[in-house]
Amino acid sequence: MLQRQKMIALSENQFRTLTENATTLESDGLGAKVLKLKDGSFLKLFRKRSRFSSETLKPYAIRFAENAEKLRALAFISPKIIQIYSLSGPVNATAVHYQPLPGSTLRSELSNSSAERKKQLIKKFGALLAKMHESGVYFRSAHLGNILVQPDGNFGLIDLADMKISRFKLTLNKRRRNLKHINRYKEDSHWLFELFLKELKAGYSQHAEESAKKLFPDQN
Repeated sequence: MLQRQKMIALSENQFRTLTENATTLESDGLGAKVLKLKDGSFLKLFRKRSRFSSETLKPYAIRFAENAEKLRALAFISPKIIQIYSLSGPVNATAVHYQPLPGSTLRSELSNSSAERKKQLIKKFGALLAKMHESGVYFRSAHLGNILVQPDGNFGLIDLADMKISRFKLTLNKRRRNLKHINRYKEDSHWLFELFLKELKAGYSQHAEESAKKLFPDQN
């Protein structure tokens, strides 16, 4: 049974203590987005950009934490959640505190791999994508920068807030939409849909053969 963590309100002083000597890994115009804390854990911040938004209805920190737990229940690898916070004052955000997964991004691995290794990785990514679709996981941010290749060779998922998980397998239209999202990234698209489409289809077919035939029709 999935357990829901309670969001804890963090004062400005508590936030400063938690993030003391932290390293900023990602930032935008509003400030830090991902911090590496001194104990090696990560803190991901979701700032509220307007008073009325989807963030107000259901904070992204909660979505991230819930999705991480649901994914593990479905036998996918995801970060272990430590705590979720609401932050007041100038930060005006919610945050999720978690243990990061080891490894490097699939995009990075592909950039530094031989052609044969690329084929293996892309086939494995195709299998992962099909398994997600068959399990009802609609990962809008399923680009190659959000898939980690772990030291043991398994794939892990990161950046989990932009995801919906259903009890039912995805429809063909949703699968196509998900592939369209991935196709927006130029480098990813070149590898997946031009150079190694055959391997992508072969991997996808391992878990969803009939859908693979419709999503990746043979080019005559």
